[in-house]
Amino acid sequence: MHPSQDNTGTERAATSGEPMKHHQVAVIRRLPHPGRGFTQGLSTDGTNVWESTGLYGHSTLRRYRLGATEPDWIGPLDPTYFGEGICRIGTHLWQLTWREHRALRWSVSNHTLVDTVPLDRDGWGICHTGTHVITSDGTSELILRDPHTLRPLRTLPVTYAGDPLPCLNDLEWAGGRIWANLYGTAYLVGINPHDGTTTDLVDARTLHTHEPANPETWMNGIAAHPTGGFLLTGKHWTRIYHIRLTPDHNRIHPRHYTDMSTLCLGSQLETHASTTSTEIGTL
Repeated sequence: MHPSQDNTGTERAATSGEPMKHHQVAVIRRLPHPGRGFTQGLSTDGTNVWESTGLYGHSTLRRYRLGATEPDWIGPLDPTYFGEGICRIGTHLWQLTWREHRALRWSVSNHTLVDTVPLDRDGWGICHTGTHVITSDGTSELILRDPHTLRPLRTLPVTYAGDPLPCLNDLEWAGGRIWANLYGTAYLVGINPHDGTTTDLVDARTLHTHEPANPETWMNGIAAHPTGGFLLTGKHWTRIYHIRLTPDHNRIHPRHYTDMSTLCLGSQLETHASTTSTEIGTL
């Protein structure tokens, strides 16, 4: 018996005992992606969007109103920094850098760089749970941190069907779950914050098909919208999509592969028909 199944064939969320939920995305709104940047992180309050863009010599933090066609402010990073994930905590915003092991703290109100602090790992994604900050570094481990200093507090190994789940990239917190882009794919996962088991798998490939065919245009950038659903975009994408999750009846079935690293970098996934998905209408 596969570790993600019970003896009736019902999928389980690895060891947590929760039924695994499989989702597709339904588009609520299609919005411009101002500047079409190399998106590494996204955050919104429902009216304004903050976006982190990457690439050495081109990394920025930028702000724009949701629905605008151009940013209303762009803050360039030092050319030695490669911008990564962002999250807002009160009046400040954290922005990670990739291999520089530095995190930048920005003032939201006046767009000034307030502080730079050391980081013990590569920076990929970051989110705020209300009590902790959580960061990713492209591996199967998430790090819970002090939200004010980013001091590491504990490591959360993430698993899918009992196996380590690599390629965790941009992060968001919504509905009591950590949501993560899987690097190099058009998939998201929902993660139990207590034991690291994968509870949700989201197939967003329908969004990617509307964007330019380019090796760099992977989906990246996820932000929970205050009215429900998520904002999703990608590197150099033409649009930001406000989406909600709906049941996926042609869901991916984990028993068809054993190495979840095959998810990364665009590998195709096998599908298996099912009708047991559950819609998350409140995220």
